[in-house]
Amino acid sequence: MDRLRQRADFLAVASGARANTAGFVLQGRRRDDDGPVRIGFTVTKKNGTATERNRIRRRLRELVKRVDPVSMRPQHDYVLVGRRDALTRDFATMLDDLRSALRRLDRPAPNKSRA
Repeated sequence: MDRLRQRADFLAVASGARANTAGFVLQGRRRDDDGPVRIGFTVTKKNGTATERNRIRRRLRELVKRVDPVSMRPQHDYVLVGRRDALTRDFATMLDDLRSALRRLDRPAPNKSRA
């Protein structure tokens, strides 16, 4: 797994599918190349002081390390946007939330056309 570091990559993923949980928002998007899974992390200033934001980011990185690599699709980019609840939420619950969010992103998008 590689890390997302360029702002343009984060913006591209933001336009893709998203799954909300109490501790984070998972955004995902398919790429047009044959590269590995890439993951980015972001925590905004409204989530607390720098120490708290770094703690949230560390918890999110650990979640990704512990989730099954098979559940993340190759040729996809993912961004985890941390929320304040990630500081106090049980880690095992957050791990289940991430697995569930990955499954929700894999579902096909509902057809929004109206006849």
